[in-house]
Amino acid sequence: MEMTIVEAVVTDRAAVVALWQAVGLTRPWNDPSADFDLALGQDGSTILLARRDGALAGTVMLGFDGHRGWVYYLGVGAEWRGQGIARGLMTACEQWLAARGCPKIQLMVRGDNRVALGFYDAIGYEVQDVVTLGRRLDG
Repeated sequence: MEMTIVEAVVTDRAAVVALWQAVGLTRPWNDPSADFDLALGQDGSTILLARRDGALAGTVMLGFDGHRGWVYYLGVGAEWRGQGIARGLMTACEQWLAARGCPKIQLMVRGDNRVALGFYDAIGYEVQDVVTLGRRLDG
């Protein structure tokens, strides 16, 4: 089975959001459909889809803020795990960002997500000594 990676289009929204929900990436305080629409509606961001024989196997959202590249919503369907799809999506992220002159890629992982931390370690990502602070602006 050959994997292809393409940029998402608006008509992919329902399938992408369903995958994000199925793999536990969504949270009640984030509207995944709105996140999808915002990513596709900006010049500095996109969503990449990994397909195997036409089937949606994985996704990742990424963006370049002019200083750093950021990765969100990396998810692979349970039936597709262990086949290099997440690794392929991260390679595609790095290529997409590098093509735009981005010097560094970053992402956030919940502290208790040992599987994700192990994955990123295995592909050369390092834990950095920073604290992420946030504040909601949407109400």
